[in-house]
Amino acid sequence: MSILDRYILRKYLGTFVLLLLLFIPIGITVNLAEKIDKILANEVPFIEVAKYYLDFTVYFANLLFPLFLFLSVIWFTSKLANNTEVIAFLSSGVSYYRFLRPYMIGATIVCIGALIMGMYLAPMASKGFNEFTFQYLKNNKKDRQQNNVYRQINDNDYIYVSYFNVKEMSGNNFTLEHFEGNKMTYKLAASRIKYNQKDSTYTLYNYTKRTIGENEDILQSEVKLDTTFSFELEDLTPVEYIAETLNFTELNDFIAREKERGSSYINRYEVVRYKRWSLPVSAYILTIIAVAVSSMKRRGGMGVNLAIGISIGMVFIFFDKIFGTMAEQSSFSPFIATWFPNILFGILAIYLLKNAKR
Repeated sequence: MSILDRYILRKYLGTFVLLLLLFIPIGITVNLAEKIDKILANEVPFIEVAKYYLDFTVYFANLLFPLFLFLSVIWFTSKLANNTEVIAFLSSGVSYYRFLRPYMIGATIVCIGALIMGMYLAPMASKGFNEFTFQYLKNNKKDRQQNNVYRQINDNDYIYVSYFNVKEMSGNNFTLEHFEGNKMTYKLAASRIKYNQKDSTYTLYNYTKRTIGENEDILQSEVKLDTTFSFELEDLTPVEYIAETLNFTELNDFIAREKERGSSYINRYEVVRYKRWSLPVSAYILTIIAVAVSSMKRRGGMGVNLAIGISIGMVFIFFDKIFGTMAEQSSFSPFIATWFPNILFGILAIYLLKNAKR
């Protein structure tokens, strides 16, 4: 690695880390100013608040690292251009692609770091962040789906509960329907179902079982029945943000299991999985765009480059959010939704790079 490579790589990583260290405290301050009333009103212990903001730091950094990286590259490359250092590099016989090499090395380091964070660190932080938010900051909202839960738990069985109380671990109007092919063979129903945590069994109240016969149905009933089921408690009251809290292996297993059950939230889970790959890759694309935009000395100086950079960065985040939401709320392909911003801005990066070489 030449002196030029080390110089630019040091600037690349140093400015990125510096920008993170500057903006994270600002983010914490803004968030604390917004939430302080609820924290004090709920008398949240200091240790819980400290854990929350530790999780918030990882969550915040993972969510907005593409924007921070983009701005940091524009910032230090603009300084190089204003000091005519870029012109000096290129005039010495270094090609523009050779000039880009340390930037790509830096992008690779950031990409690997973002992958590790997104696959393993961010899920742990997301769990603590969301649990604190729903427990202390959203007292009137629930982090679980509790009303009208209808799920396919395997190839043959479907369950439904009209309402499930998480604290009491009990639900109302429970039914289980068993199918063989397209034909229902039996149906279980109970006015109330309660989960027994000690032995992982369920108690059904006002239980009835209707077995469908060829000529007539067979009806069984009990006032109270203790039994076991193949589904888990989470199936009766799924956590809304569950996919965000699972690491790479856990998320893949979870999605495979949910697909077998015919879950209606597969798109939401797929968006989370694909974003863990697409966001780190964006480090390369945004780096190329940032260098192409800021390596030329402009009359307006760094201010113009930063204005252009902020605009492009906000458009990237807008596309990432809007297409992600579209995939979660419709049948739009999660893969296309999460990779479309990279494809679109990849084309923009190629165009800007060709113009910058001139």
